[in-house]
Amino acid sequence: MTGSLVPAVSDHLELTILGCGSSSGSPAIGCHCPTCASDNPKNTRSRCSAYVRLGEQALVIDTGPDLRQQALREGLSRIDAVLYTHPHADHLNGIDDLRAFCYVKKGPITLYGNAFTLDNIRSRFHYALMPPSPVWDKPVLVLEEVAQRFDFHGVAVTPIPLQHGKWPCLGWRIGNVAWLTDLSHIPDDSLALLEGLDVLFLDCLRHDPYPSHLGVQQSFEWAQRIAARRTILIHMTHQLEYRALTAECPPGIEVGYDGLTIRVPLSAGAE
Repeated sequence: MTGSLVPAVSDHLELTILGCGSSSGSPAIGCHCPTCASDNPKNTRSRCSAYVRLGEQALVIDTGPDLRQQALREGLSRIDAVLYTHPHADHLNGIDDLRAFCYVKKGPITLYGNAFTLDNIRSRFHYALMPPSPVWDKPVLVLEEVAQRFDFHGVAVTPIPLQHGKWPCLGWRIGNVAWLTDLSHIPDDSLALLEGLDVLFLDCLRHDPYPSHLGVQQSFEWAQRIAARRTILIHMTHQLEYRALTAECPPGIEVGYDGLTIRVPLSAGAE
């Protein structure tokens, strides 16, 4: 499968964390814990997603319910495709906000995912899979089921099968950057797809164990096994305060925050 024969213009991948929070976000409604009451902007976390720029092309990973505010905050006006991890509401329910991006470019947006996620989108958002109207009054989306690495404008994109409790979730590797959110286990075959990473974004829900997510110590252990040059923790609840968690992190692991942007050379990941 190919995205286009046009190569990425830049030799760098740029990824911005749009949100690194859990399904409740931080501050959580009605809570006055140290994280929620904090004046540190790095403790303000919207729902988990990322924006990836590849030259003139742009991807998002998931469309959570905060997508509109995230796009306005970061000054985004272009999305060419979405990489979906799974259909939980905090990763999917901002899909209607793709309408604005379709309107701006007067063209459709391609959604990549596994059959489990795309079937959910067909069932719930079928109206977004129709041809455009003259006024572009709804999203115009095209579904592409993927199970193996494909080329997107000259850059290798690899779906990474993960287990999210009982759900089949996907992580995504783009060049030498991987985004693994909402997981409880990484199969051995998927670990092999994560070798040689420059940057790993990794699920880290809270200190206490949770059936469908990684806890702090589990995140540290998986980070050590994957051995990326740099690991950034994402999908955190308000139970994890930024400075306190930073103090716990071993070398090579850091705490993510909304708006954090990284730039990584594409040479090793490009085709």
